[in-house]
Amino acid sequence: MKIVLVDPSRLILKVTSGYLAETGYDVVAFTDATEALAHVQADAEVEVLVTGLEPHGLSGLDLCRLARDFVGARRALHVIVMSSSSESRRIAEALDAGADDFMSKPPEPEEFLARLRVAARATAAQRELLRLATVDGLTGLLNRRAFFEAAEQTPGQACCLTMFDIDRFKQINDSFGHAAGDRVIAAVAREAARQGDVAGRLGGEEFALVVPERRLADAIDLCEDLRARIAALSFADIHRDLAATCSFGVVARGEDEDIGAALQRADIALYAAKTSGRNRVVAATAPGDRRTIVMDRARPTSHGAEAARQDRPCVREA
Repeated sequence: MKIVLVDPSRLILKVTSGYLAETGYDVVAFTDATEALAHVQADAEVEVLVTGLEPHGLSGLDLCRLARDFVGARRALHVIVMSSSSESRRIAEALDAGADDFMSKPPEPEEFLARLRVAARATAAQRELLRLATVDGLTGLLNRRAFFEAAEQTPGQACCLTMFDIDRFKQINDSFGHAAGDRVIAAVAREAARQGDVAGRLGGEEFALVVPERRLADAIDLCEDLRARIAALSFADIHRDLAATCSFGVVARGEDEDIGAALQRADIALYAAKTSGRNRVVAATAPGDRRTIVMDRARPTSHGAEAARQDRPCVREA
């Protein structure tokens, strides 16, 4: 467990950090609350913040508020305030500022370690709640809400997005059963997750990816590679005739363009991919231009084996 410890007393920091480190905790100590806050913000693995009420830079209460505001509901963080005063007013102020616990200063080792065990249980429960709230249970990708939140945090400049879905998915369910359909969805999601970008399941058989710091041409190539890998998937253990392909709509997000608006353009491009034959990548033009550039690279596949590729760009009205 990573702990950030904040107090103006270097002696308290040295003694406390020493026995915590001997117990196996990873401790980073600060006398300045501003530096401590920056460290909490930069290191997502910090799970516990322990602060006195009067460090340098910021007050301990301000540090609690700012740290709590920063992590919000996106991250598990347990905050402990320590003070030489046990007045109920001080305790109430600390709890109102966002602290989860309060203890005397200097902390007694046995009590401190017990409180850290409580913190470990609490942060484990928070992480599980966050996982349930943000991760799609079948695929392990971000769910729709979490995907939009993560995508909004990606700078618009040099960012591309793609929406894609599984072609004729209803036929897969009808012909091979819903268990087979779930297998196909999970397999497609694994390939999407391999891209290393922000990936989400928007619902049913529909997915989305954020491709940061890429030009549109690079994003098209990335999607074409993903399309080919999905088309090559084998489901022979279920049925020799079961195969899956996906259609893609790709856009370059405009500067300051809302994620929802960018995904609407990607959805138009996805529709063009569907109506022009499926199993292909279609890229939309800039915001405000309703044309789409169709990268007609894919031919229909049979049992996961991809046929010869041809590049035939053309322009279609979306």
